[in-house]
Amino acid sequence: MSSHWVIHKFGGTSVADADGYRQVAAILRDGKDEKKAIVVSAMDRVTDALIELVDVAKMRDDAYLCCADALKARHVDAIETLLPSQRRQPLIDTLESDFKDIKDLLRGVYLSRTYSDRTIELISGHGELWSAQFLNAHLNAMGIASSWLDARTLLIVEPGDTVSVDWECTKSQTAKWLETLRTDWVVVTGFVASTPEGIPTTLKRNGSDFSASIFGKLLDARVITIWTDVDGVLSADPKLVPEAVVLEDVSYQEATELAYFGAQVIHPSTMAPAIEKEIPIWIRNTFNPSSRGTKIDKKASCGNSVKGFATIDDMALINVEGTGMVGVPGVANRLFGALRDVGVSVVMISQASSEHSICFAIPEVQAALARTIVEREFFAELHHNQIQMVGVTDNCSILAAVGDNMVDHPGVAGKFFSALGKAQVNIRAIAQGSSERNISAVIDRADSRKALRAVHAAFYLSNQTISIGVIGPGLIGGAFLDQLKTQMETLKQEFKIDLRVRGILNSKAMVLSGKGRSLENWRDSVKGSCLPSDLEKFVAHVHSDHFPHTAIVDCTASAELAANYPCWLERGIHIITANKKANTGTMEFYRTLRAISRARNRHYLYETTVGAGLPIISTLRDLVQTGDQVFEIEGVLSGTLSYIFNTFDGTKPFSEIVQEARGKGYTEPDPREDLSGVDVARKLVILAREMGLDLDLKDIRVESLVPESLREGSVEEFLKRLSEHDSAMTDFLNRTRDSGEVIRYAGMVDPKAGCSVQLKSYPRSHVFAGTSGSDNIVAFKTQRYHPQALIVQGPGAGPDVTAGGVFADLLRLASYLGGPNLN
Repeated sequence: MSSHWVIHKFGGTSVADADGYRQVAAILRDGKDEKKAIVVSAMDRVTDALIELVDVAKMRDDAYLCCADALKARHVDAIETLLPSQRRQPLIDTLESDFKDIKDLLRGVYLSRTYSDRTIELISGHGELWSAQFLNAHLNAMGIASSWLDARTLLIVEPGDTVSVDWECTKSQTAKWLETLRTDWVVVTGFVASTPEGIPTTLKRNGSDFSASIFGKLLDARVITIWTDVDGVLSADPKLVPEAVVLEDVSYQEATELAYFGAQVIHPSTMAPAIEKEIPIWIRNTFNPSSRGTKIDKKASCGNSVKGFATIDDMALINVEGTGMVGVPGVANRLFGALRDVGVSVVMISQASSEHSICFAIPEVQAALARTIVEREFFAELHHNQIQMVGVTDNCSILAAVGDNMVDHPGVAGKFFSALGKAQVNIRAIAQGSSERNISAVIDRADSRKALRAVHAAFYLSNQTISIGVIGPGLIGGAFLDQLKTQMETLKQEFKIDLRVRGILNSKAMVLSGKGRSLENWRDSVKGSCLPSDLEKFVAHVHSDHFPHTAIVDCTASAELAANYPCWLERGIHIITANKKANTGTMEFYRTLRAISRARNRHYLYETTVGAGLPIISTLRDLVQTGDQVFEIEGVLSGTLSYIFNTFDGTKPFSEIVQEARGKGYTEPDPREDLSGVDVARKLVILAREMGLDLDLKDIRVESLVPESLREGSVEEFLKRLSEHDSAMTDFLNRTRDSGEVIRYAGMVDPKAGCSVQLKSYPRSHVFAGTSGSDNIVAFKTQRYHPQALIVQGPGAGPDVTAGGVFADLLRLASYLGGPNLN
């Protein structure tokens, strides 16, 4: 038998009913053969119910009697369910006696319409007395030799807002009790204690955890285990960050910081006795005892630079600003002394190095009082304009990052604030302790959840989550969704990129999802959706506040849809598009789009608007941004027309090849959009503007391949009559062959000579003659790449390659937002 004690503390949710007591007993029996002090709370919500009885009686509401009887019945039911019949009566008699005393006290409250703190303390502590006796009786019924201890007989405290333990007296009482103890298991009442006068009192909120820590110190315990309803200390509140992880270990200091900022950790003051004796504390789950839990100890093992994040909501920020504060000693002392005198709790302080301003965060309910007190204290300075402002900003939250290892990892603060900036969270004030264990920021309360998820993801404690809306699930959009479906889980597991498709919209219907679709059978979902297409509702849903990042993926060719881009960027939405209309609108619209993107720090990605999945735009951008001078861009930029002229060898009529290209999905639904050359012209406009040229679509000279007589009418009529013009195309083919050349439909961007799109012939030795299938090919002639041009070549049409380019832009966005670089 070990001579060392171990402390187990079980909270109210762990002993909520008879099944809870059985589970607790099973956990204790599975433990090592050690001396056990088992500290228990009242059954779940019993303490609150007891306090509510007093409030009901004070209002002269006779319902307090019924409420008391219901509470007693709950405990009697637990006894009858938990214990064999022969062991029930003593506990039932105890309940009868206790509730008679409680009703007598409540009768006095009922008659006087008032009550003292002592009345509340005496009544509210009964839940732990009953709970300890219930568990002890159950252990005895199982054949385990245990006893129970009313902690009020040992634990002496000075009551008040902050409870102070009389350690000398308590240790003396404990020593006498240990001399008489005859069992190795003791069930101890948490929460309750006595005053030096012997009057029952409590340890206030979190009192049972405090009891565990106190008895850990008194018994010189080897370890303390706090059993609760979570698997351990989490890196963030799981209600706000579903991806929060259980931390293997944290230091006392880290736990203290996280607890101060509202994390589900035992309160700092309750840990103090254990910290003093350097007793390890484990946080474990009663309902998942196989989980390892979290160890809180003097020093935690090295790991992430940041251990966790927490928020405090319902805060107000007060800013005191004035030139009269600069260089004046004692201003801060006067300010915070005045607030202390009226009980205002200051949670965070930030002061400018110039001493021109001091801002501090306090609970929002105290904001009006704090402002009044500050204005009264500095009345003279305000009157003489030495202090210009005492401002109050309501509806704030404090976001804190906590970790002992931040001091050894440069750049933590930069990553923290960068993540908030990328999520468009406005920071109102900042504070960082000299220990560098905590970085805190005051933010708008409306951004609290989004901010928490953004920083949590940035430090790889969870996935980089992007809420995605896909518009246009046709050929390209459909292929994109299919590609995403196959890769989503891999990206999440291996790279921590969590791509949530929360909406899909076409011209007729839409499907919306709260957490994000799995994309299994997504086509059936869209087809069977009864939600009519509503663009504004769709965007509002995808752009939910609790997701740090939102991206709209436009796989349409709609000019009307592209007109919404500036508004979406302004709202903080990233845009990925294969739609050329936005970049080829008016120069005014083009400049507005980019100005908003830069101002709002939103990403606008459109690599697939030229060359499908080929890196044409990114190559040009790299050339320009690195200072190269681009003399000329020439290329076959239509995968459709490339396929047609690579295939057109005289063995089949031109019209039949156009039909084949349409059947393979290479052309637009109306092939005239490709044959007209406008599509290539739009691509030239995009490239020209990337070069910095001020150029519109009307400035491009375009040779259309659509006979003038077929430019109007239906698609069916056009396809039927196109054969009338086969001979002209065959004649042109024969002439170029006779000259030893090939036909290509090419575009040219020349800053000096202008831009053009036309059907041209090239020598068979020309690089453009080597294309096949739906290849695009672009030649960049620049100051660096001259006379030999820089060539980019590859498939430039088809839904799969275009969708792959859209997917690549999405992964690029994830990297920009702080995810891993997948290259």
